[in-house]
Amino acid sequence: HVPVNMVSGWYDIFLPHQLADYQTLVAAGNPPHLLIGPWTHRDGAGMAQQVRETLAMVRAHLCDEVADLREARVRLYVMGAEEWQDFPVWPPPGFVVKPWHLHAGGRLAQASPASSVPDRYRYDPADPTPVIGGTLLSTGCGRRNQERVEARADVLTYTSDALSRDLDVIGNVEARIFVSSSLEHFDVFVRLCDVDQAGRSTNVCDGIERVDRSRGQGAENGVFEIRVQLWPTAQRFRAGHRIRVQVSSGAHPRFIRNLGTGEPIATATAMRVADQAVHHDPRRPSAVFLPVAP
Repeated sequence: HVPVNMVSGWYDIFLPHQLADYQTLVAAGNPPHLLIGPWTHRDGAGMAQQVRETLAMVRAHLCDEVADLREARVRLYVMGAEEWQDFPVWPPPGFVVKPWHLHAGGRLAQASPASSVPDRYRYDPADPTPVIGGTLLSTGCGRRNQERVEARADVLTYTSDALSRDLDVIGNVEARIFVSSSLEHFDVFVRLCDVDQAGRSTNVCDGIERVDRSRGQGAENGVFEIRVQLWPTAQRFRAGHRIRVQVSSGAHPRFIRNLGTGEPIATATAMRVADQAVHHDPRRPSAVFLPVAP
């Protein structure tokens, strides 16, 4: 077995692929050291930490100098808490996946939704919903204020009540969104945010799913059940903060805009506007699933 040291960031565009490599190594009986910080792919602080971690591994395995080699295989930076925590494996054991449901009136709650009409918005690829922050390779990546994008008419937001205690979310995050559309080709973008006591909304993690009925993605009575895999994360939502979920149909230019026609994206010339409806009722309980500390 060859010693492996893996360093990444919660806003690194390659993080899911690195974690897939991590799981492959664990399955092969060669668990690597893993460190994930609050960084983007281009973050200089992450590069410095990678050098320190690598030198510690080299000294330990080639020179028998183990003083700087940490005992824990996995070390994660928990955003919100702004501290490092050690775990034996990824994803950390003991975290329980809990649904937070979308409700009428822009509410987010653990309780199941009551009967309600869907929320609607219109997505226009000629004016694509922009992305602010997140897993970009360009400038402006990482944690950013979401005020400007959340003010748009083509972005729905669902916000919890203020939390009575700290809530640690560490692991893989998934959303299940029930949506109907005027088109057969559209995207569902979901972003998890932390809203502080001053009302500032900051992005935590996100993901997108492209819907194409021609590829066999079917709908029941015109409503699609879309599962969106968000970026993994480690975030403490502090007492007094609120959890927010954005739902939209684009994150330009992080994800190439869906023109709504189904034409090959490199040669498409036409655009179609999509009228979207997000459902949240007992039969179609849209939710985000968070791995939380017990």
